Amino acid sequence: MQNEKKVPIWAKIPNWVWVLISVACAGALWFFANSAWPAVFASPIEVWDAAVTRAVSGTLWEHTWASLSRVLTGFGIAFVTSIPVAFLMAWYDPFRHIVEPWIQFIRNIPPLAYVFLIIAALGIGNVSKITVIFIAAFLVQVVTIYQGVKGVDTTLIKAARVLGAKESDIFFKVIIPASTPFILVAARLGLSTSLTTLMASEIVGGDRGLGMMIQQASGYYQMDVVLLGIIMLGIIGIAFEKIVRFLERRFTGWQETVQQ
Repeated sequence: MQNEKKVPIWAKIPNWVWVLISVACAGALWFFANSAWPAVFASPIEVWDAAVTRAVSGTLWEHTWASLSRVLTGFGIAFVTSIPVAFLMAWYDPFRHIVEPWIQFIRNIPPLAYVFLIIAALGIGNVSKITVIFIAAFLVQVVTIYQGVKGVDTTLIKAARVLGAKESDIFFKVIIPASTPFILVAARLGLSTSLTTLMASEIVGGDRGLGMMIQQASGYYQMDVVLLGIIMLGIIGIAFEKIVRFLERRFTGWQETVQQ
């Protein structure tokens, strides 16, 4: 008689039930924090009232759009430029020897360290904020994509050459498809880095943005608005994550996956 593997009881619980359980746990933790530190953690009702008030007045959407547009612009420029730079680093050793040391050097510097220098040069407008986001997102993406290109199975390249493929065919039909998962991982990391860097760029100047909203609210000890800004950043981050995951399923569905 064949032994059947016993399925744990939690494996039978639908995903939507786990979502409800997770939300309930987060809500309970929030209420506990509010009761323990009421001056720091506003209650969910207070945050909801702050959200409704600012949504009706339109200020919430102004701050959200200002931050979202900066993130998408800085990330978009970084994504477009990081792909060719990463491929050049992987394809041409002289280019890599010149560029890679400086990329690794700047990548280890926190954005807050050079944000003041950029703002002093470009002012406190959108250009300086987008530039800071671009630098941070570009560095993390170019390193990730470069590692993916270098990790392409050499057997595929050799097989293509044996079959008579040209260098251009190898690049477009072997290297790029094999590197697509790493490009999408780089996009995910770049978006996360862009959101993190957004705070560093917005809290030092400007009149619009979620970072500025959080800073101004903290100055007046409006902790409900501070939490609202944090939650809005989290919602944007989750939305980015869902979009990238959809693209991963769409463009890398041909890859074999191992399920245990």
